[in-house]
Amino acid sequence: MLQIDLWKRILIWAVVVIGLLMATPNGFYERVEARNDAVAALDLGYSGNGLEEQAALWPSWMPSSLVNLGLDLRGGAHLLAEVQVEDVYETRIKSMWPEIRDMLREERATIGTIRLQPSDPDKLVVKISKPEQIDRAASLVRGLARPVISVTAAGQNDIVVSTNGDTFTVQLSEAEKLATDERTVQQSLEIIRRRIDEVGTREPTIQRQGSDRILIQVPGIGSAAELKEIIGTTAQLTFHPVVGRGSNPEANPGPGNFLVPDMENSTDVSDSSNVYYTLESAPVVTGEELVDAQPSFDQNNTPAVSFRFNPTGARKFGQYTAENIGSPFAIVLDDEVVSAPVIQAHIPGGSGIITGRFSVEESTNLAILLRAGALPAGLEFLEERTIGPELGQDSIDAGRIACIVAFAAVLVFMVLSYGLFGIFANVALIINVGLIFGLLSMIGATLTLPGIAGIVLTIGMAVDANVLVFERIREELKTAKGPARAIELGYEKALSAILDANITTMITAVILLVMGSGPVQGFAWTLMIGIATSVFTAIFVTRLMIVTWFERRRPKTIEV
Repeated sequence: MLQIDLWKRILIWAVVVIGLLMATPNGFYERVEARNDAVAALDLGYSGNGLEEQAALWPSWMPSSLVNLGLDLRGGAHLLAEVQVEDVYETRIKSMWPEIRDMLREERATIGTIRLQPSDPDKLVVKISKPEQIDRAASLVRGLARPVISVTAAGQNDIVVSTNGDTFTVQLSEAEKLATDERTVQQSLEIIRRRIDEVGTREPTIQRQGSDRILIQVPGIGSAAELKEIIGTTAQLTFHPVVGRGSNPEANPGPGNFLVPDMENSTDVSDSSNVYYTLESAPVVTGEELVDAQPSFDQNNTPAVSFRFNPTGARKFGQYTAENIGSPFAIVLDDEVVSAPVIQAHIPGGSGIITGRFSVEESTNLAILLRAGALPAGLEFLEERTIGPELGQDSIDAGRIACIVAFAAVLVFMVLSYGLFGIFANVALIINVGLIFGLLSMIGATLTLPGIAGIVLTIGMAVDANVLVFERIREELKTAKGPARAIELGYEKALSAILDANITTMITAVILLVMGSGPVQGFAWTLMIGIATSVFTAIFVTRLMIVTWFERRRPKTIEV
């Protein structure tokens, strides 16, 4: 007998209603989006500027999840950045000098005095006063070598030490450079992702391209310049001992030191009031040991940034301040001295405050950059584009036209081919599209132009299952079976073909999702969701409508 249990009917219609409710906010996109942004701002403690009125634009009891629009639909910024991995070599080598210097000073009676010589940025050249002991000095430095942390470089060391007369040279090994490159790009990728997430942008695309490039696409952001301000700053925070202070930008800082301008210097280099600090190259503490940074105000109620170190950084910071009371130390941010206070007392807590001529917005952005972490190397932007909302609107309009044309063509075809049963299939097709958007909204997926193509393809594929069922019912009617038995057998015998066709397509979509990236994944997501909803509507929704109609009319004969 052709029948469906009551609980199954209730469950099927409940799924349909919930799916359509989840899809409803997308029909009022701008209103719901404004409401969601207002609610998020109110939750963060902001008020005024009409936030309460915007929060009331959509009923709180209604679903408010939206399908996120991708870069090609919403507009936004596109950047292709190249990580300057060579910058890390210089930092690594410079950080080794204090350890080498302290170790060789203990051997002064054997190797004589040591002096750091001018050299390339990625090398350390050290001269000793007893040339006959150069091999001894080089051997001691080789003892500082560590194994390279890499699967492909097992058993190799991170530094290479070579001698020449009364000098020896220290530089990174090729294996260590390759391992450093990999770590630097991965760290840059993660830090860029954290910085963009801190700003609260929707569904950015951040992925690696090649060995040292990163693709960044952020929908809804104003311009590429705005995006560069968020991620383009290295935000490298370090604390250095101050050797001296002057006004000559060409002054020789001496070996092991470097010259840094004060952040408050005027843009006129010839201004004699400009201040330049000579600092020791090796930092006392670095921003990598920061665990928190928050915008705040100093004792004069001017914007500042408070910070806190991890236990290691706090210990080093506390030890240095205890041993250097009365001496100045410099807080350096991206090669500029933010401030150079004199240490008044021991600071054991590992926390402090950065003051300067900040606005509230600048202190907030600086806190975000420091909290997200410092980029290990600079970025060179090879490609930048700003995609305006009007271009995104063109894509939406083109996608809408494609969907309407496909939708109308399928509706007309089904009615002409299958009459009343075609109308049932068309109602199920409308529900199917609603369920697709409901599921996309529920999982927070991003809809791109290829994603719209996936929906258009799904519309064409959605009636395949119904066509298989209806054709099978036709065949069963030719065998002189009654209408009820023909409908029941039509669904039973078409089920294997429906599942086979959709499972193979689902496997293809999964492969696209796993192996593809960006737009390909958007296409795969909508295709997978469309397959699931089309099978549900064909096997359950259409059948339920046909059974309900048949129970009420009880026709002696039917035409499909």
